[in-house]
Amino acid sequence: MITIPTPVTRLLGIRLPVIQAGMSWASSSSALPLAVSRSGGLGVVAAGPMRLDDLARVLDETAAGTDLPWGVNLPLYRTGADDVIDLLLSRRPPVLIASQGGPRRYLERFRDAGTVCLHVVAGAEHARKAADAGVDGLVVVGAEAGGHPPPAMVTTQVLVRAVVSAVPEIPVIASGGIADGAGLAAMLALGAGAAQFGTRFLATREATVHPDYKAAVLAAGVEDTRTVGHGLGVIRAVGNDFTERMRRLEESAATLDVRRKEFQGASLKDAALHGRIREGKVEAGQSAGLVDAILPAAEVIERIVTEYRTALTRLPAPTVHREV
Repeated sequence: MITIPTPVTRLLGIRLPVIQAGMSWASSSSALPLAVSRSGGLGVVAAGPMRLDDLARVLDETAAGTDLPWGVNLPLYRTGADDVIDLLLSRRPPVLIASQGGPRRYLERFRDAGTVCLHVVAGAEHARKAADAGVDGLVVVGAEAGGHPPPAMVTTQVLVRAVVSAVPEIPVIASGGIADGAGLAAMLALGAGAAQFGTRFLATREATVHPDYKAAVLAAGVEDTRTVGHGLGVIRAVGNDFTERMRRLEESAATLDVRRKEFQGASLKDAALHGRIREGKVEAGQSAGLVDAILPAAEVIERIVTEYRTALTRLPAPTVHREV
C-alpha cells in the first residue's frame, strides 16, 4: 500500500496528498466522498446546496461507511449557515473545509469538537489572517479552478508560492488546474502538502451530477471554460449559451442590474441535476481539457499515484562538476 507522506497527510491522517473538492451537487451524497477516502485520499461532502435533513442523512451515511478521515465543505455565505454549523457540530466530522467567510465564526467550536479546520483563501494576505486566527491548514485556490476562482485571477502556481512564502508554518493544499499525478508533483514541488482535485473527480462514476453535465466537461478543451459574473461573484464554467450572453453583456458595459438578472437566471442546479447544459452553469475548471474519461474514483486515485511516480522519474538529478 503506497503512501506519500507530507505535512497535510500527517495533519489529516490520510495516506495520499489527494483531496477531493467539495463540489455542489457532485459530492452532495456519500458516494464520491466514501470512494475517495477508502482509496487513501480525503473525500469531502459538499454542504453548500443541501437542506438540513438531507445533509444529516449524508453525514450519517459517510460516517457509517468508513472509519477513515473524511471532510465537509461549508461555504459560510450560504443561507442558514449557522444552522448548518450546529448540525455539523452534532456530527463531529473529522475535517471541515470552510470558505467565503472569516474563520473566527466557527473555529473555536469545531476545535473543541476535535475537528481539523482548513480554510480556503485566495491570496497571501487572507492566508496570513487565517493562520493568525488559528486554522490548522489552508486551501489555496488559483484562477484555473472551476466554480469560484480568486477575484484577482492569479494562477495556482504563483498563488501557492506566494502563500507558502507568507505562511511557511502552516500546511497548504493547492487547488486549481490540477488533474493528474504530474500536477500533484508540481504542487508538492512548490511547497504545498497536497493537491485538491475538483474537475477530475467531477468526471467520475460516483459524482452525482447529470450524465450530460459530465459529457460537457469531458468534451471541453483547456480553452473552453469562461469566467463570467464580474462584480457579481465570478464563476468559471464551460462555455455555453449562458456564458455567451454574459460575455456580451459584460463587453457592452450593461448595467449591474441587467447583468445580475441574467446571471441569477441561470443555475448550477439546472445543469448538474437536470442536464440543462446550454442554459445552466456548467461549472468546471480549465483542467477539464486534461480529463479524457469517466472513471471510478478509486481508479482516478490509482492513476494519480502512478502518474506522480512517473513524474518524479522525469526530474533530472543535479550534477556536480569539479574544476580540475
